[in-house]
Amino acid sequence: MQKADIIVCGGGMVGLTLGLAAAQGGLAVTVVDALAPEKVLAAGFDGRVSALAYASVRMLTALGVWPHLQPHAQPIHEILVTDGKAGEPASPFSLHFDAAEIGAATLGHIAENRHIRAALFAVMAPNLTLIAPAGVTRLEKDAGGVIAHLSNGTRIKAALAVAADGRDSKLRASEGIGVVGWSYPQTGIVATVAHERPHNGVAYEHFLPSGPFAILPLTGNRSSLVWTERNDKAPAMMALDENDFNAEVARRFGPHLGATKVVGGRWSYPLSFHLARDFVRPRFALAGDCAHGIHPIAGQGLNLGLKDAAALAETLLDAARLGRDIGALDTLKRYERWRRFDSMALAVSTDALNRLFSNDIAPLRHLRDLGLGLVDAIGPARRFFMRHAGGDIGKLPKLLRGDAA
Repeated sequence: MQKADIIVCGGGMVGLTLGLAAAQGGLAVTVVDALAPEKVLAAGFDGRVSALAYASVRMLTALGVWPHLQPHAQPIHEILVTDGKAGEPASPFSLHFDAAEIGAATLGHIAENRHIRAALFAVMAPNLTLIAPAGVTRLEKDAGGVIAHLSNGTRIKAALAVAADGRDSKLRASEGIGVVGWSYPQTGIVATVAHERPHNGVAYEHFLPSGPFAILPLTGNRSSLVWTERNDKAPAMMALDENDFNAEVARRFGPHLGATKVVGGRWSYPLSFHLARDFVRPRFALAGDCAHGIHPIAGQGLNLGLKDAAALAETLLDAARLGRDIGALDTLKRYERWRRFDSMALAVSTDALNRLFSNDIAPLRHLRDLGLGLVDAIGPARRFFMRHAGGDIGKLPKLLRGDAA
């Protein structure tokens, strides 16, 4: 029987960040993950990238992670949002965000997920233990804590278990926490594209009838393609040979970056929405995709999970410093109140945006074009949306303000 203050079930980007934040604050943390580190760090494991809001960058800086990630992270200086159809000129109405307008150096950064994981692995705290590969098969609760039974036969007793093991969390289900959710008739296609001309740190979001088509700048003359396609067409797109797939990418990219070519693999992921009905139970909490899964239309998925990690770490460390039980329900309810409304608001907003823009209905096209033009023309509204995208709105945990938890 091993002992810890917290056991984090799931060692992805949110789980590792939570474990690191709590451990740096003085708690003993064990993180358990089903996959070995060398597997999740391989270039072929996951072609996805994440947009890191500048509040998330402040958090990673406070945790000592950012120096390891910064060389691999591309600053976003501008974001251009347009509406149109593949291969046709974009609508004359567009939305332009510029970091200089709000006095910021960047609007955030784009980094490949494998580099984010590598940076987190580089800053393991002395009282943070990683057990991988292994899974948590069940949790056993008693009055004094929770015992996690691992697939390798290990048992770990802690005051609290946190599920950070993804959208299809078995631990969430075992605790009787239901979800509200649905699948989208869309698939996300992801690839890295090399291009002839520099992107100058500009991110593009083209709203096409099948869904958003994002071009996210990476280090060098590369961009990440996040292509949302209808489920009935996505398999055929994935099955295209290299030349035909490159031709489809070029048709959607347009000529502004010169000649383009996909480098590396291509991946596809089903898109869905869910929100947990509760975030906590006695001696149990949800974080990251276990608690909420949103459409990638706004690139806020990881930032939402990092907010969970920051808020939960602060809640637990505050309770521990006061000598309170970190696994008690009244302690955990503070975290739930803090995070549930914000998560629901963002989830509903991204769902509404996707429904509004992922169609070719003429009245809706005119309405959304007018909306883009109005926001672009109204400075205060434009600056509000930039601060919101940067994660700088609402009651922020200390780590998101750049302070230690």
